[in-house]
Amino acid sequence: MIDKNVKPEIVFAPGCFDNFEGTQEELDELIASINQMVESGEIFEKARPVDFDNPSDEDRELIEHLNSIDIDAVDRKLQ
Repeated sequence: MIDKNVKPEIVFAPGCFDNFEGTQEELDELIASINQMVESGEIFEKARPVDFDNPSDEDRELIEHLNSIDIDAVDRKLQ
């Protein structure tokens, strides 16, 4: 259960947008949209579980995409 009195904090992991294809302006809009959905609670209202044992076609595509990302191939320099 979600405690309505605790404000969730979004922390984006280093490199989480490395595969983002778009402009910096579009990325800024995406981040702002994610933060707004968290603050309003919309992100939790629209959330749905993923059944990995019996995935829907949409979930299967997402799982395949995530599995295809080679995180070791990303040339990232963390400070």
